[in-house]
Parts: sequence; structure tokens; C-alpha cells
Amino acid sequence: MSNLNDMMRVLGDYYTDAAILANRQTAHLVADGTNLLSLNEIPGVSIAAETRGEEIHAELIVREGVHIINPVHMCVGILAPDGAQIIRLRTRIERHASARLIAHCLFPNVVAARHVMNAELEMEEGAQLVYSEGHYHGMSGNTEVMPKARLRIGPGARYFSDFSLTSDRVGKLTLDYAVTVDEEAVAELTARVFGHATDQIRIRDEMYLNGKHARGLIKTRVAVDGRASSEVIGITHGNAEGARGHMDCMEIVREQAIATAEPIVKVTHPLAKITHEAAVGTVDQKQLETLMAHGLSPEQAVDMVITGMLR
Repeated sequence: MSNLNDMMRVLGDYYTDAAILANRQTAHLVADGTNLLSLNEIPGVSIAAETRGEEIHAELIVREGVHIINPVHMCVGILAPDGAQIIRLRTRIERHASARLIAHCLFPNVVAARHVMNAELEMEEGAQLVYSEGHYHGMSGNTEVMPKARLRIGPGARYFSDFSLTSDRVGKLTLDYAVTVDEEAVAELTARVFGHATDQIRIRDEMYLNGKHARGLIKTRVAVDGRASSEVIGITHGNAEGARGHMDCMEIVREQAIATAEPIVKVTHPLAKITHEAAVGTVDQKQLETLMAHGLSPEQAVDMVITGMLR
């Protein structure tokens, strides 16, 4: 069985200074499989968690009017070679509160494992949240990860998220987000994934711009090589006066990989406007020639273009 020191070591190896988990001024939750290793609350941030059978149930609340200085950290994953982790997370950002939440999802030693995250987020009027989720799945290619989130962004609230899985193998990823955006609120979803070998990537983002002057952005950057495959579906609903939405999908395909993109626009109000752009193909030849003219090999040039796209 792992302990907090094991998770801190892995966190330090792959992401950030593990000392953040020892800082009593930083709220955090740490779990390995079904084992809750550490939990720290701070004034204005309430965290509760318990293991129920094979699942972890957790709740995070940022209280009304509180502005959190240090990011809240959630460090989860599986350190053993195999196993399963199911997390059910409810998050509420109360009126006019603001915070940043960083999730570290670590599977460094996995031979075969499965991770399921079912999340619900409620952002009340005027709240703000910046959410970053970084994944490391190791090299086995046998990690199955299924993050699912249902989000409601209240009147005048601001939500910005970034999902990143760009190192080593993906395995099988099924990302499923649905966001409802109220009056004068803003939601931006960004996903960046690099698949190799036989990795399978499926991303589905759906945004409902239901409030007057609601705004939304869905931005996806995916690269696949080897025999990897990716499927990106972006859906935006313009349901209110002045609603504005945009979907921006770019996928780079190399070798025998396969990529598909499907932007879907649904508008029910005559004064709403939704736009989209999707580009699927190989690395731009002009970019490669420019980089090679500066002394890079063809392989280095391709790597630099893909790295730049995924930033």
C-alpha cells in the first residue's frame, strides 16, 4: 500500500514541487486508488471525502466572496501496476468567490488500470474558476481514463479549463464534458492530447449558451501518430439573445494514424451566433521548411511544430 510520501515523490518527478502538499496554506486532496492519503482545508475552502466501497466521494466548496490565493490541488491516480479508481466529485464555487484548481492525475507504473471521474460543478453568480488537469499515464498504453463532467456556469461567472495529456502514452481516453452557461457568463474549454502507437482518443465537448450574452469557446488540439486514432466532437447550442460561441479544432495526423473532427452548431435564437473551424491533416510543409532552414532535422522540425501546437 502506498503512502503520502510515495505520491509526493511521483508528483515531484512528473509535475511540480511536491512541497505544495506540505504547505498548510494550500488546500488539497490526495488519493491513490481507493486510498485517501491526505486532505487539507483552509479558511474559505471546505473539502470532504470518504471511500464508499470501490468509490471515492468528494465535495469541494469555495465559500461566498472568498478569493483563494494558493491553487487548490487534487492529486489522484494509481501507483500500483494495476487497479481501478472511481471518483465522484461535487464542486461548488459560491457567489463572487474565485479560485484556481489544479488536478494531477498520475499513473506512472501502470501495466493495466482504469480511472473514472464523474464530476459536477456549480458556479454561482459572479464566481470565477481556473481549472487545470494534467495527466501522466506512463508507457504501457493500457491505461483507460474516462473523465466526465457536468458543469453549470451561473450568471456573470467565469470558467476556464485546460486538459493536458501530452507525455508518453495515452492508452484509451474518453473525455465527456457538458457545460450550461447562464446570462453574461463565460466558459472556455481547452483540451491538448498527443496519442501514439495504438492509443485511442475520444473527446466530446458540449456547450449550452442558455443565458443572454453568454459566451463560450471550445478549443481542441490533438496530434496522433503510429496507429493511434482520435475522434473530436464539439457541439455548441446558441439558445439566447446575444449568445456567442466558437469551436476551434486542430488535429495533426502522422504515419498510419486516423483523426476525425465533427463540429456541430445548433442555434435556436435568431440573435445568437456560433462559429467553428476545424483543421485535420499533416504538419504544414512551409513550417517544416522554415524550421529546417534554421538547421533542424526533419524529425526535429516535426516535433517542434507539434509541441508548439500542443502548448
